[in-house]
Parts: sequence; structure tokens; C-alpha cells
Amino acid sequence: MIKYVHRKDLDLDKYNFCIENSIQTRVYAFSWYLDVVANHWDVLVLDDYEAVMPIPWNKKYGIKYITQPFFCQQLGVFSLDNLSNNQQVTFLTKIPKKYLKVTLSLNTGNYIFSKTSKRLNYFLNIPDAYKQLYKNFSKGRKHAIKVGEKQGLELNNTSVNHLLEIHNKYYQFQIPEDILLKLITIVKIKNCIKIIGVFKDAILLGGAIFIVSKSRIIYLFSVFTDEGRKVQASSFLISSILKDNKNVGKVLDFEGGNIQNIGKFYRSFGAEEEHYAVFNRTFYKAF
Repeated sequence: MIKYVHRKDLDLDKYNFCIENSIQTRVYAFSWYLDVVANHWDVLVLDDYEAVMPIPWNKKYGIKYITQPFFCQQLGVFSLDNLSNNQQVTFLTKIPKKYLKVTLSLNTGNYIFSKTSKRLNYFLNIPDAYKQLYKNFSKGRKHAIKVGEKQGLELNNTSVNHLLEIHNKYYQFQIPEDILLKLITIVKIKNCIKIIGVFKDAILLGGAIFIVSKSRIIYLFSVFTDEGRKVQASSFLISSILKDNKNVGKVLDFEGGNIQNIGKFYRSFGAEEEHYAVFNRTFYKAF
């Protein structure tokens, strides 16, 4: 039986156990993560937390709607055992009618069916030997990495505030900085974050925020100055991260790739494609 459970009534231990040990596990679905990135969220729960589906929601002009939070690429159904396609679809039919609009990204382990659209993500299994990985880099990516090495680029820890300064100076699109700062605070407590800067002659040229969770290293956020782009700081950074994380059995999750040029960049490292579903519903329509 699938029941709707409000956040305040959730058994957090059972819920987080399900997320941690699920077949589809993703850091985005933990209660401590959703408490930061979602304004409100409740959960659809199968039996005694054998499977769960978090429901992030907002309210505007008295209308409740479901929407994907920032910094939260994939949610959907998380289950301790394999569920049939019909069981997964049943979760979506149980989303209450009170939500008049639904836009919810599922995860790559969920069934993609006719009532959903597909989005693209790239990932890269990190092998034991970096040389084995390097062979799969494109000719252009190998050249870009060598440019960074010849420029004497170095990696070091930096702060999210320094990365946000670069973002505000060199990028036009806006991000919810308050949410990002709160998220960084909590993931530091959980000890699952790396904030890496790329430096040349002690000058910060850019960097990235990585969230490390179980089997995945998530490329959550990155920025680079104009000079950083010229000296291939992003290629140098990703190559270095891959080199530093060999022998740990993890996957680098690029968290994106729908934009053509970005997808091409990820593929140049030998990254593989994976698809996840986005469920959309405007007003209530039966399946």
C-alpha cells in the first residue's frame, strides 16, 4: 500500500535508510538535503518504507504545485528491492490531485514510460588506472589538459564565496545563492564535499563544488574566469579529479549534458550517456 506522509510525520530513520540502501540511491533524496533545497516536501511511502518517492512542492496564489528544486537533478522512486514498471507508475498515479501542476525529474533507475519526457545525463566510471581512462579522452581533450599543465596550473581548496564572486562577474544566469550557501554548510557537516579551486601563480581562475556520496562524485557547480577558460582550467580540473579518485570505485556524475556543447565536452572525457524521465502533469488527468 502506498500512503502519503507529511514531512513532519516521517520516520526519518526508516526514510533515510531506504534512500541510503536503495537500488537507485542519490544524495539529493536524503532528508537533510531536501530540508535545504525544497521549500516544502512530503513523501509517498510503500508499506513500511520499502520504497519511497519524495514530493517537493511549492505554493503560489493559493495553488499548490510540484517542481524540481535547485541543485537536485534527480528524485523519483527509491526502492530497497526491484519494483515492476507498473509499481513505479503507480507511485505517480498516487500524487494527490491537489497539486494542479507537476514537473518532477525521476532518476536513471526509474522506468521511462509514455507519459514522461527524457533528459540526458553523463557519467564516467573511474577505473583503477588513470592511463586506462586517459586513452579514451579525445585528441582535443588531451591537448587541452597539456595546455593546463604547461601553464603551471595547480589545484587547492577554495571557498564557495570566492566561486560565487567569479560567477557574478563572468556569468549572466542567476542562481539561488542563499540555497547554495545553506547546502554547503550542511554537506560540510556531513563531510561529503570538496570545493576545489584552480590557481595560476596563486590567482584563482575558477573551480568547482563536488558532492561525494556513496558511489558517486557529483559535479554540482563550476565557474571559470575568462583567463581560466583560455588556459583550459576546466579540463585540467576534471582530469585531476579523475586521477585523484582512481582505485576508489566511484562514478563521476557530470550532472547534465542536455546543452549540446556541454554534452560534447563531457563526451570528450569518454563519458557515457544515461537518461532519466521527467513527469509532467497539468491539472489532473488519469493514466
